[in-house]
Amino acid sequence: MSSATPDQSVPPVDTVLVVDFGAQYAQLIARRVREARVYSEVVPHTMPVAEILAKNPKAIILSGGPSSVYAEGAPSIEREIFESGIPVFGMCYGFQLMAKTLGGTVDNNGSREYGRTPMTVTQPGSSLFEGTPVEQSVWMSHGDACSAAPTGFTVTARTEGVPVAAFEDDERKLYGVQYHPEVMHSTHGQQVLEHFLYRGAGLAPSWTAANVAEESIEAVRAQIGSKRVICGLSGGVDSAVAAALVQKAVGDQLTCVFVDHGLLRKGEAEQVEKDFVAATGVKLKVVDAQQRFLDALAGVSDPEEKRKIIGREFIRVFEQAAREVVEEAGATGEPVEFLVQGTLYPDVVESGGGAGTANIKSHHNVGGLPDDMQFKLVEPLRRLFKDEVRMVGLELGLPGEIVWRQPFPGPGLGIRIVGDVTRERLDLLREADAIARAELSAAGLDRDIWQCPVVLLADVRSVGVQGDGRTYGHPIVLRPVSSEDAMTADWSRVPYEVLAKISTRITNEVPDVNRVVLDVTSKPPGTIEWE
Repeated sequence: MSSATPDQSVPPVDTVLVVDFGAQYAQLIARRVREARVYSEVVPHTMPVAEILAKNPKAIILSGGPSSVYAEGAPSIEREIFESGIPVFGMCYGFQLMAKTLGGTVDNNGSREYGRTPMTVTQPGSSLFEGTPVEQSVWMSHGDACSAAPTGFTVTARTEGVPVAAFEDDERKLYGVQYHPEVMHSTHGQQVLEHFLYRGAGLAPSWTAANVAEESIEAVRAQIGSKRVICGLSGGVDSAVAAALVQKAVGDQLTCVFVDHGLLRKGEAEQVEKDFVAATGVKLKVVDAQQRFLDALAGVSDPEEKRKIIGREFIRVFEQAAREVVEEAGATGEPVEFLVQGTLYPDVVESGGGAGTANIKSHHNVGGLPDDMQFKLVEPLRRLFKDEVRMVGLELGLPGEIVWRQPFPGPGLGIRIVGDVTRERLDLLREADAIARAELSAAGLDRDIWQCPVVLLADVRSVGVQGDGRTYGHPIVLRPVSSEDAMTADWSRVPYEVLAKISTRITNEVPDVNRVVLDVTSKPPGTIEWE
């Protein structure tokens, strides 16, 4: 596999760089900036200032971090950043680093603040706080504090224990807050962030789905030219939107391959084969490999072994299908040179974010293709978060049933069956899952729930009473969770009447199931999926 991936994502003119000092919220800051319709990227604090400035950012945000700014070896940043004329906003550690670098006082004065903290705005008409309440709740996480602001700054907020909870210097366009405005617990945090972007940095809210789609299509068209391209469709949101973008860019030069491994949810294979094709006009090659996967999984209950088998078989099937597409194209003198991958921005950040990264995701985004299949990668979504991918999908005219589909694991229902995978168990789980999804949709909860895995405990039987007789059926587990990015999650408080209807329908309509249970574990400690 060729690892040469040209830079397909030249940022728009107005770009905000989030400098990551080891914060757990760095990606969340970037998301919040984009929610304000301004493009943002995360860069490591180890990036040289010259390289940061060479990216021509219109604003810079310094993230939080776990260190003390005065500790030996603590992350730092050159003073040049603050003297460049680029608007800078420091949050938590970034705020303290700005204060220390510019001559303020940061120390451990015993004023530790964690969690929700009342804050008083002392300059209600300031650039950051105009239009927000004088008294507001913010999310703190610090042991050190700024006790004196640098020369030229105006202190604009305080807490009971911290005299400098925010400061501003409009002349130099430098701003900082001790708390985390990016988290939802800071009640007016998004408004404060937008004040920095729009008023402090003078940016316009121009990062929209329409603009993103248009720019991405042009970038893909420029990259592929007149060559042929192949895409592995999984039935998921990412591959569908990536394929739709490429189809808009190069039309019939794209061929999509859909491997039906029999591990999808009810109706999903048909959606790919009919609805997606109807919406995009894409050329689709379908491979029915259901029996092959069942044979390979026979008698295997270990979840990691199941993952390996599913990944291996998918690669082999896709490899053969890809060879057939390449051979067909070769016969017409049109070689296939590119492979579409649904890489998202979190994948780029977590893999190091380096230019030319070719970290192929497993299973449906096709990893492990042999070296003699030389493809260049096309990654039209590598700038986007999941919610932005959905917005672009709607902009491209994809059906809502595809765009709003819940995240689904690559190995599919194979890892939602705790035990051996058989055709009968897959059919059983498909029906239970379809009922749960239908009732959640009917209750209007689709957008409130990030994901609701339905799990079959195939190796467990429980006693029940059905039809005046004693039964020994399988339990079904409902795992509804709410999340923003799947890094952390909480179980969704689904109304009891909805849960009751799901349970009644499943136990009445799905053979061999006599019990439905609810998983009320957050992540951490539990993962979203069971296997």
